[in-house]
Amino acid sequence: MQLLALPAFTDNYIWMLHDGKQALVVDPGEAEPVQAALQAHGLKLAGILVTHHHGDHVGGVDALRPLLQGPVFGPARESIPQPCTPLNGGDTAELLGLRFQVIDVPGHTAGHIAYFLPAGPQGTPVLFCGDTLFSGGCGRLFEGTPAQMLSSLSALAALPADTRVCCAHEYTLSNLRFAAAVEPHNSTLAQHRAWCENQRAHGGITLPSSIGLEKQINPFLRTSQPDVVRAAQERNPGALGDVAVLAALREWKNGFQ
Repeated sequence: MQLLALPAFTDNYIWMLHDGKQALVVDPGEAEPVQAALQAHGLKLAGILVTHHHGDHVGGVDALRPLLQGPVFGPARESIPQPCTPLNGGDTAELLGLRFQVIDVPGHTAGHIAYFLPAGPQGTPVLFCGDTLFSGGCGRLFEGTPAQMLSSLSALAALPADTRVCCAHEYTLSNLRFAAAVEPHNSTLAQHRAWCENQRAHGGITLPSSIGLEKQINPFLRTSQPDVVRAAQERNPGALGDVAVLAALREWKNGFQ
């Protein structure tokens, strides 16, 4: 099984898993990159996984239906192009002989879900987390609350450390600039930031990340760490407790340049 990141728009990734004959894609915001990859690799489209309702994640679904030879799966509590098989946390989605576990991760949107594959390519777990968790950051709180986002991120942080984190955007460098402002003395963060800068300078991508790495560099997964708490409280002295720290970090990040 091969895992591919298909660039879309200016900074989106549509993730594709394929076995050399059939493929599934995650969050196809536009159809063209998927159509091109299917043709280039001689693949049939066996299914689509959707994490949430935003247009840059679902905009290509209907255009791909003429090629689709299987289901569209998506969150039960959001408006997804129909027909779509609705999923809630605790459900499973089966495609290409793979069994994805569905995790409720509200925060960015009210009904956002993630897909966890315990044994992906080369036996390594894979997470398709949409816009909930980014490398070095998390999604904006458009519809959910800080408490919901903290709970969602905690659920993802509890996954195995070697889980490959397949985020839907190439936001890593801007996120790591913010993370360095929060934790300027985090040596793991500094090393990874240098690696990511080199990747981008040479036309590479910074993803997938891993759960283990994110727990070391991502301030939104580190809301109990003393340096992170201190930085949040410098911005908002009332930031007491993990939820308030996350809220202060998210508000700070919203205006960070």
